[in-house]
Amino acid sequence: MSAEATQAEWTRHFDETRARLRGGAGAGLADPAQLAGLNGLQQMQAMLEGRLPYPHIADTMDFALVEVGEGRAVFQGLPQLKHYNPLGSVHGGWYATLLDSALGCAVHTTLPAGRGYTTAELGVNIVRAASHKSGPLRAIGTVLHAGRQLATAEARIVGADGKLYAHATTTCLVFEAPAR
Repeated sequence: MSAEATQAEWTRHFDETRARLRGGAGAGLADPAQLAGLNGLQQMQAMLEGRLPYPHIADTMDFALVEVGEGRAVFQGLPQLKHYNPLGSVHGGWYATLLDSALGCAVHTTLPAGRGYTTAELGVNIVRAASHKSGPLRAIGTVLHAGRQLATAEARIVGADGKLYAHATTTCLVFEAPAR
């Protein structure tokens, strides 16, 4: 598929996903009762289907979860002028937030019911400048190791043309989820 066709497909999929998320539970925090008995993958699938709320950061940073599977999470974002730093390029925090989301959610898909995680370490490498003209970018997170106390994952941000924009790794601390 050409880069233009891929970009059109990504845009269509993103628009459909955002409409489903906003038309479903919307932005917010899930009630603990909604999460009871669901493993991490089931929670992520319920969010993607609009049955559980998605986090507000997705609206702030203009990205969304678009795919999820066991040990895998894909986020799509569109860098915009509001994401620029004073030097006139996309702020490194935008890349880091998109990557951290893909990494963390990939880890989340491997957790049994009643377990949570937090990012303990995040390493980001930006290898290509993105701009508001770059089109949609996808962060693809994949779990490398999912243990009882630690999990590691890697992610890449790619364009519809397959070009790499950034990559990252994470170490997450896994723990018993506290009741909210």
